[in-house]
Amino acid sequence: MPEENINALDEIHKGCWMGKDAINFILDKVKNSELKSVLEKDLAHYEKIAKEIEEIYPLYDNDDPHKTSTWNKVMTKSGIEMKTMNDDSTSKIAEILLQGINMGIIEGRRILNQKKIDEKVTKIIEEYVNMQEKSMETLKNYL
Repeated sequence: MPEENINALDEIHKGCWMGKDAINFILDKVKNSELKSVLEKDLAHYEKIAKEIEEIYPLYDNDDPHKTSTWNKVMTKSGIEMKTMNDDSTSKIAEILLQGINMGIIEGRRILNQKKIDEKVTKIIEEYVNMQEKSMETLKNYL
């Protein structure tokens, strides 16, 4: 069970970092002030969840939780650049973010459904999934 807790925390921590990276890379392209506000709130929520993971991680492992690699950051940034090169509309930005959020929801739900993890870890992952599901519903309004 300790290994499953570590793996679950690592995956969600990476998901938070991917979300933070994507929002940071795309924020300067956002023209709609309401959407920008939504993304800034999501960014703060990703940061909060990542911090929660970093606080409980030492209960399970002596290392630091995994983050996204430099390669993943470069690929995320270049993917956003490519997808918004010809269309940086509010709708396109929402679409790009929805695709990433959907992957995070799938991974979070998979962990919750398949892993035997501690209650503390479960609570953080549920917070992560619920936050992303709410974000998804909000972002649909910008399509």
